[in-house]
Amino acid sequence: MDYKIEVVTSEAEAGQLAEIERECFAHPLEEKQIRSLLHDGRTVFLAAREGEILTGSVWVQTVLDEGYIGNVAVRPAYRRRGLADALLHALERLGRERGLSFLTLEVRAGNSPAIALYEKNGYARVGRRPGYYDHPKEDAILMTYDIEQEKL
Repeated sequence: MDYKIEVVTSEAEAGQLAEIERECFAHPLEEKQIRSLLHDGRTVFLAAREGEILTGSVWVQTVLDEGYIGNVAVRPAYRRRGLADALLHALERLGRERGLSFLTLEVRAGNSPAIALYEKNGYARVGRRPGYYDHPKEDAILMTYDIEQEKL
């Protein structure tokens, strides 16, 4: 793998982050939303970079010692290369560095590949949110990675 994972701090890369969102999600974040999140003081974007191209991203919002993952996304042309695993590991390192107790996310109940990815990386199913998603209507599985547990 010839890529690196880094924190995105430049608004200049908001366009590429928005492209990734559009390629991966039915309801993607828009560039304007991403620009706003980059400056809100609570949100961190991590991106996988191959040369000048951002190939994947993950973002997390922090509240006190809690991390809420927004989206994990890898451009379709770059999937099956370990990028999603690398993004999650980088996010876990960031969480430890920032003193977070856990990371949590929602995933569509029918998204078996994503659920398998999260479980493989130590995320546990901790709940279900009925009818959480629209288009189509679907439940969300709530999954959590316990950073505090690592310290034991």
